[in-house]
Amino acid sequence: MLDERFSIAQLSRLSPRGKSAANDDTHTNPCLSCGACCAHFRVSFYCGEIAVERGGMVPPELVTQVGPLRACMKGTEYGGKRCIALRGELGQDGIHCAIYEQRPSPCREFPAWQEDGSPNPDCQRVRMKIGLPPLPAITKDDDLDPGNTPPRRGDVAA
Repeated sequence: MLDERFSIAQLSRLSPRGKSAANDDTHTNPCLSCGACCAHFRVSFYCGEIAVERGGMVPPELVTQVGPLRACMKGTEYGGKRCIALRGELGQDGIHCAIYEQRPSPCREFPAWQEDGSPNPDCQRVRMKIGLPPLPAITKDDDLDPGNTPPRRGDVAA
């Protein structure tokens, strides 16, 4: 069932290469060799997410204020540029977010797959822009070990 799937963060801990316990390439964590969304979209969010605010987590030195109540990750102010927190080379293994545990809500909520298991069209579009192949759909018939499932909606790990 898609709503009971592991997050990409959990999936990446299942094995050193971010693969599911099924030990196949079908369910490789696509974010660990992509980074397209982090280098394409403006990452804009409510200022309350900045660490200086009560309950905020995003490091303030990595943020640009874009309005009285809005901020965005440095580098993404105008879209089409990479986020300051993105480490590694686009489309290569090991690309990751330097502030993964403190990333803002748009990063936490951007799904690689939709609820029905189909790939997110926005993800597909930016993957294509950097020359990566499209993600396959996830089906209920995927051959996985019990309890180990591919990423679900809202799971990202850049």
